[in-house]
Amino acid sequence: MDGVTSMTEITATKSLDKTSGTWKSRLIAVLPLIVLVVLLAVVTIRQPSFLDIRSLQSLSISLAPILLLGVGQTFVVLTGGIDLSNAALTSLGTVLLAMWLPHFGFGAAVLMIVGLTFLGFLSGWVSATAQIPTFIVTLGAMGLWGGVGEVLTGASTVQIGDSYKAIAWVRDTLILQVPMPAVIGVCLVFLVAALMSRLSSGRKFHAIGLAEQAVLMSGGSTFRLRCAAFALSGMCAGLAALVLTASQFSGAPHLADSLLLPVIAAIVVGGTAIT
Repeated sequence: MDGVTSMTEITATKSLDKTSGTWKSRLIAVLPLIVLVVLLAVVTIRQPSFLDIRSLQSLSISLAPILLLGVGQTFVVLTGGIDLSNAALTSLGTVLLAMWLPHFGFGAAVLMIVGLTFLGFLSGWVSATAQIPTFIVTLGAMGLWGGVGEVLTGASTVQIGDSYKAIAWVRDTLILQVPMPAVIGVCLVFLVAALMSRLSSGRKFHAIGLAEQAVLMSGGSTFRLRCAAFALSGMCAGLAALVLTASQFSGAPHLADSLLLPVIAAIVVGGTAIT
């Protein structure tokens, strides 16, 4: 009888521990949402106009570059690296766009995004080919792109002027009262999430960051994946540059530099493991 009682107590204890663990995991999962709701409540109480439609529209436009850069940074972090240059690359993108708009119209935006995608790819190629840690490569690239922007502009701001009409729709268009920059960012997030979960290449991004040797032994190319991750980061930097230029009516060599730390914080809060 004592043995049966002991077994019953052990089973009950295990069940209780399992239930407790489940509740803890659920609480941890919803904790960021709880914090967000509390912060919104506090800000709204102190500033009732915070939830006004115009205020929310302005907020979504200002946060869109962080969201776009965060998507690009996620690919790099998943491979076990980090891209310290994506904010500086965005700043360079605003300079290039502001300088090219009078000559190419909206085609300047396409050229700029393609160019930044290539520059992002270049950082990944250097890191993968020379086996240099991404921290060092992108730290150097951060200074390089900032210097290029200063040389091109004479360390000054480039105003867009009449050519702004070519990209005015990026800031002024509303879809169901949601500004276009926010729509672009949210659509990109859902698209990337769907592709990462359904495509084998999406799982490989996770695999290379978790166990690079296993990917190599299974016949995967870590070189191509690293280059692709940085190229995607550069492309997202180009989209962020388009949004910033449209919202600021100008380009500058250090316009987006302050976004680097918020972007890294955003992807960690968003659930991407930096390990």
